[in-house]
Amino acid sequence: MGQGTTYGINFPFRDSYNGNYFDLSENNDDEVRSALIHLLLTRKGTRYYLPDFGTRLYEYIFEPMDGPTFSEIESEIRDSVSEYLPNLTITSISVTDASMGEEDKGTYITENDDRVFRVPNISEKEHTAKVRIDYIITDNTFNESDFVIINI
Repeated sequence: MGQGTTYGINFPFRDSYNGNYFDLSENNDDEVRSALIHLLLTRKGTRYYLPDFGTRLYEYIFEPMDGPTFSEIESEIRDSVSEYLPNLTITSISVTDASMGEEDKGTYITENDDRVFRVPNISEKEHTAKVRIDYIITDNTFNESDFVIINI
């Protein structure tokens, strides 16, 4: 921890290893990543005083996984991020059918404390999309790039 400076609570929530109630982000990059995941997984209309905060990604769960649906998902993500995360620039969004691609690994944390999220038995689910969002954090002196993968 850099001289006791923290930025916020990491998302998803985890227990702290150093006496705090929750695991706290120790740098701005972790905080922006947590804010992006929080924005994507919050349903529109569920936040008091911010009814437009969040996305409508949950509405696409049982939609057919085809080109028009993928375009709507991408548009929904871009609109929400541009409104609520001005320090984040999306470089690319890739929406693909989740049954094609990597094998199932479950949710785990790698040795570098990188979080990898996978839905168990995803190849058996025919209505699941894999969304990869590549972004650049633009409020630093040096632009930092990262990505987030979620399954819908």
